Amino acid sequence: MNNPTQQEITKTRKEAGLTQTQAAELIYKKLRTWQQWENGDREMDYALWELFNIKLGEILKIPK
Repeated sequence: MNNPTQQEITKTRKEAGLTQTQAAELIYKKLRTWQQWENGDREMDYALWELFNIKLGEILKIPK
């Protein structure tokens, strides 16, 4: 399993209609950490990516 790319992170957040702050809060992270993921300064761990997608599914009511 691969960590998500910065493009995947940004695209998924924007498609969900979330701000960076909202996305970070969804997975209990700080805004600065989220910004680093989107800027490519840090890699998002695959487990956090999965958590983000699960949480998105819950708030957007997307079937799993």
